[in-house]
Amino acid sequence: MADKCHLCLLGLIFLSSLLTGTSGVDDVHVFISSGEDVRLPCNNALHNALPDCNSTTWNYNNRHSAVELINSGIKKKDTERHERLSLGSNCSLNIKNITKEDYGSYSCQQWIKDGPKLRTDARVYLHVLDFSSSSSQTEISPGSSVSLSCQLYSLYTGVSCDDWIQSKGIEVFWVNQAGVKLTISDSRYQISAPGHCIITLNTTLLNEDDNREWRCEVTQRNQLKASATFTVRKPGVRRAPDDSVEQTDDVTYTEVTVNKKEQAKNSKVRCDDEVTYASIRGAEAGAQENCSPLYASVN
Repeated sequence: MADKCHLCLLGLIFLSSLLTGTSGVDDVHVFISSGEDVRLPCNNALHNALPDCNSTTWNYNNRHSAVELINSGIKKKDTERHERLSLGSNCSLNIKNITKEDYGSYSCQQWIKDGPKLRTDARVYLHVLDFSSSSSQTEISPGSSVSLSCQLYSLYTGVSCDDWIQSKGIEVFWVNQAGVKLTISDSRYQISAPGHCIITLNTTLLNEDDNREWRCEVTQRNQLKASATFTVRKPGVRRAPDDSVEQTDDVTYTEVTVNKKEQAKNSKVRCDDEVTYASIRGAEAGAQENCSPLYASVN
């Protein structure tokens, strides 16, 4: 009789593990730069619920809010992210045009309709690298100072940013276009890091800075996770309206691009491109194209 009871108990424990997923699911950490699209995996998705994911719920929380994004495979319409959200393969959560406000914890849950949870939550922590420049609305020229700032937005509790970032082996830093890390010993640059999650680079632009790049990188245990690039560019030679005399615009543009793991290629600058730039304008020579006023943009 005792043996039968023992077998019954083992059976109940086994059944409970199937329903609740006591084996657990490892947390996932995803790094992304502002302006990019991201896919958050749902590592506890039920294969018999695909492709409509009718048992899947996605929740989001950070230090300030906790909201339900997806319920039974259907997007909630009353969330700020509604237009940027979609379900992907294996019930993953796709988010377009990431902003710094998107950082935080996302959990994928599997539910029986009007019943209990089938498995433990699959949690994804989203870390967002955000870039800013002091030249975004200011006309600048060679000899002017520029301040570039990068900040990693992450959800951490109970510890300071410095303690958290060091415990995870994460580093935020600036490199030049050759990939060499910039340090406070470089005489041309003033680098400050009020916290390990934010780093600022200050420098004075030179005439020879045409096409020069400075890149902010996030690494974890020496592996590149995300980056944002600041590029100073001059347009090439163009022809006058009568197509008889070549003219060179003495105008310098700054362009910000962001990428993950590898640097995006910069396209040629034209006035009719649907992108915006922060310009550094020197002496004008002859008629110039009527490019739009100064802007800065993250592509």
